[in-house]
Amino acid sequence: MLPDLQTSIPGAGSLELAGKLREHESRNVTYLDPGWPVFWDRAEGTNVWDVDGNRFLDFTSAFGVAGLGHRNPEVVAAMQAQSGKLLHGMGDVHPTALKVDLCARLSEITFERWGAGKGKVVLSNSGFEAVESALKTARLATGKAGILAFANGYHGLGYGSLLATDLEKFRGPFVDQLAEVTTRLPYGEFGDLDPAGIGAVLVEPIQGRGGKVIPPPEFLPSLREWCDRHGVVLIFDEIYTGFHRSGKLFACEWDGVVPDLICVGKALSGGFPISACVGKAGVMDAWPESTGEALHTSTFLGHPVGCAMALRSLEILERGETESLVAEAGRILEQKLRALTWPSIQEVRGRGLMWGVELQENAGSLLARLLQKGLLFLADGPGGNVLSFTPPFIVTEEEIDFALAAIEEVL
Repeated sequence: MLPDLQTSIPGAGSLELAGKLREHESRNVTYLDPGWPVFWDRAEGTNVWDVDGNRFLDFTSAFGVAGLGHRNPEVVAAMQAQSGKLLHGMGDVHPTALKVDLCARLSEITFERWGAGKGKVVLSNSGFEAVESALKTARLATGKAGILAFANGYHGLGYGSLLATDLEKFRGPFVDQLAEVTTRLPYGEFGDLDPAGIGAVLVEPIQGRGGKVIPPPEFLPSLREWCDRHGVVLIFDEIYTGFHRSGKLFACEWDGVVPDLICVGKALSGGFPISACVGKAGVMDAWPESTGEALHTSTFLGHPVGCAMALRSLEILERGETESLVAEAGRILEQKLRALTWPSIQEVRGRGLMWGVELQENAGSLLARLLQKGLLFLADGPGGNVLSFTPPFIVTEEEIDFALAAIEEVL
């Protein structure tokens, strides 16, 4: 459905909540401005309603989480059924059967599906935790602490993941607390490199927050060959790109490259905080057998509600119609984006339903004005000049046309 604005944006309810939030939340968390934000009340499909009754068209999928649409009825049903039985478990002490099932399914859709044997899993709550599980695994598997990462990469904001994240606004204030173990190269460029001390290569098969950047086709294969030659663990961060976002189940499949470890999250559950590091069994077995106290765990590991939602999401994601849905919507979006003649466009790039329009101006400055037209968008890229298009898979041509016409008016 198209936007339906009932009040001014933000309305009285959002403005009141913003004032209260300013009093009680750390001021660095939520951006508060006279024209921003609106406070969400409910969502369905491609639409979000705020506390004032305004309906917005969501071209963010809520940070890429709602690929299957907001409040997908099958996923909601799984959540409701599970929460009525068991709301919390003891994931690394007395786990549920759901944790077993989810670990098995993640193995099946990754390494088993790729013909690389069984995979083993470390479950987590958020994407950055999955990345940190992967970095710890590589350290144990190789005995080497060094990390090779890439310019403008985004891997989360925990201290471990900040070792590889390359956006100065996130790293800068904390760089003096980070170990100097990271070698960084331009994204998409790779030649022979001295492997001394490097145990992990961490890379996004397509950069997300870095600006929706697709590397040249030789990039990932060259990393795979170099890692094999030097005994280095290759980690793909598919937290953003995974589960059909790029038009394939995983973005690495565009280049036919199998990693040693893959990090997934966001769309895994469609709305519950759960993520995973999945790895080749031979690499993951670098972790010692548990003697009753896990070296790496958390209170909510393998949460039963999250596992139930993830299992149902994976069932939907593996259906042929889901892949077809992304292919058709992605084809329409690409065609229309490439046909744009806005003077400020510098480049259009992407795959599937993951596109960026690089503008001459700061795309972030457009977001509040797009909100006024009932559109939820985000900006990417190191300079914030990439307008990001990552709508739910069920986005319609009518909704795409509406969004593009509104952007053109704003520009």
